Amino acid sequence: MSPQYLWYVPNTVEPGHRGDDTTSGWGSIEHSTDLARTAEEHGWDGALIGTGWGRPDTFTVATALAARTTTFKPLVAVRPGYWQPAQFAAAAATLDQLSRGRVLVNIVSGLDDPAAYGDSTTEPARRYARTREFLHLVRRLWTEEEVTFAGEHFRVTGSVLAPKPYATAERPHPPLYFGGASAAAEEVAAAEADVQLFWGEPLEGIAERVERLRQLSERVQRAHRPLEFGLRITTVVRDTSAQAWQAAEEKVARMAEDAGEVAWVRAQRQAVGQQRLLDLAERGEVLDSCLYTTPGRFGGGGAATTWLVGSAAEVAAALDAYRRLGVTHFVLSDTPYRSEAVRIGGELLPLLRRSALRPVF
Repeated sequence: MSPQYLWYVPNTVEPGHRGDDTTSGWGSIEHSTDLARTAEEHGWDGALIGTGWGRPDTFTVATALAARTTTFKPLVAVRPGYWQPAQFAAAAATLDQLSRGRVLVNIVSGLDDPAAYGDSTTEPARRYARTREFLHLVRRLWTEEEVTFAGEHFRVTGSVLAPKPYATAERPHPPLYFGGASAAAEEVAAAEADVQLFWGEPLEGIAERVERLRQLSERVQRAHRPLEFGLRITTVVRDTSAQAWQAAEEKVARMAEDAGEVAWVRAQRQAVGQQRLLDLAERGEVLDSCLYTTPGRFGGGGAATTWLVGSAAEVAAALDAYRRLGVTHFVLSDTPYRSEAVRIGGELLPLLRRSALRPVF
């Protein structure tokens, strides 16, 4: 599969997300459509649509955006605690047919105010066991004529799904993305996911995880196509390296004014993947060629914990180094989301697509 380059639609009703300076329109169909169409018009294959309790429903937003675009692929973030797998399989297959194969799915296991939506499964081991069943059952419903399944968390009897997803030779159903760095999460990915998403770790750490997941795929006797790998990271791109670093440092200074290092202390008690990112700051402010670790000290979380900073050529070279490790799915972002989709789409994506034509030895 050729590399996929996705942007990010934050999908929130509150302005100021990660420093975005747009003051109105958040949560409206007009604003989200503008972001999706801007991404589509500037070379992006699609975008990850953020999820979280208290935000607009991600699947509903994805459906609306698919209807208002032509090639845009929504990467729909889904939590098994929100959905029963058969219900989700039917909804996603329907949208996939209506959009002619443009649906991508990101399965999220992390906690998200479970009491607010009635989810009593909070212990990590049980959540990952539930996620594995969810992935297993959704895939079976998409690919088998009739499914009967009785697991610890889900069960169906004589379940017949219609319509099935929009299948092609390269893509039998919507790809199932999944993130997580704990041993339990990696076992789920090795057994049932299509794409393991990483956050912005140094090349050494990604190389280790890719190799471990490939070996784990063999140990769990993976029954599907080989696991693919993706990177979700912030990219600060400017005309020159000096301009990019000035912009990055100014952004961090504003974060420090708002959060201070209280956020750094509080964030120490996070999931395994988040903790791995936060620990990087102890190794240095800049790792590899241009991986900036300081944002995590001042409230940056997830994809905003570490940033790739530099000119388009420098960031392209850094991302190409990940590609050479086996990463073929890239979910990038910076704020303001609209203008950076244009800038990065115009300056970075052509370099990435040219480098992707070169073979990996």
